Amino acid sequence: MKERMYRISAFAERVMLELLRDPLSYVFALGFPLVMLIVMTLLSESIPPEAEMTVFRIDNLAPAVYVFGLSFLMLFTALLVSKDRTEAFLVRLYISPMSRADFLLGYTIPVLILAVLQGSVTMATAFGIAAFTGDSLNPAGMAAVLAVSVPAALLFIGFGLLFGVLFSDKTAPPLSSVVISLSSFLGGMWMDLSHMSGVLVMLCDLLPFRHAVDAGRMALAMSFDGIGMHLAVVSAWTAAVYLLAIPAFRKKL
Repeated sequence: MKERMYRISAFAERVMLELLRDPLSYVFALGFPLVMLIVMTLLSESIPPEAEMTVFRIDNLAPAVYVFGLSFLMLFTALLVSKDRTEAFLVRLYISPMSRADFLLGYTIPVLILAVLQGSVTMATAFGIAAFTGDSLNPAGMAAVLAVSVPAALLFIGFGLLFGVLFSDKTAPPLSSVVISLSSFLGGMWMDLSHMSGVLVMLCDLLPFRHAVDAGRMALAMSFDGIGMHLAVVSAWTAAVYLLAIPAFRKKL
């Protein structure tokens, strides 16, 4: 067991170094949430109060921006795995005692660490914006957002693993962009779904993105009644994606 953990940690360290060398990691994972929060806050300030548009209020906006930022981790993961596969890096590693599950963990752990760092930056920025606009955010609620967003982070990482192992580094990014767009349009990030009905809302309820956003908003408000249902949906999707990624790794690599 100790030798296995050493192999996984060594591979995870290599993945982390690859992420740190990529400037897109800093642009999208750290810089992008800051820009989104600032731009959306300015938009919110321009909306008259009588419009009752609360979706851009900082307590609703911060968890949404975090989940949207997590979707870009899928793109990084897909690119990293597809390039490793194209360059036969993983094939060479398979002469080692590492199993497919070890490789999945080796990719997942460093990207999950990046997700937590991204969330910390997002919440810290939101706290500063709230202080500037005269609002208030509960630090305990911000910590709770990071905790309840772990299933969402794993979901997007899982999608990245699946796309990266099934498709080339030319095909995986466009497919990741489709999921990013779906999470944006069907996640209730920029619109209030509570006042909507019909097929669109049914689709939002079926997919995990809205549930990830709602769970984050409830955690920030320290309102945990019913949050379990949202986390269950996201976790079920996450488990399904990883269950698909495991045999894909076995077949393709």
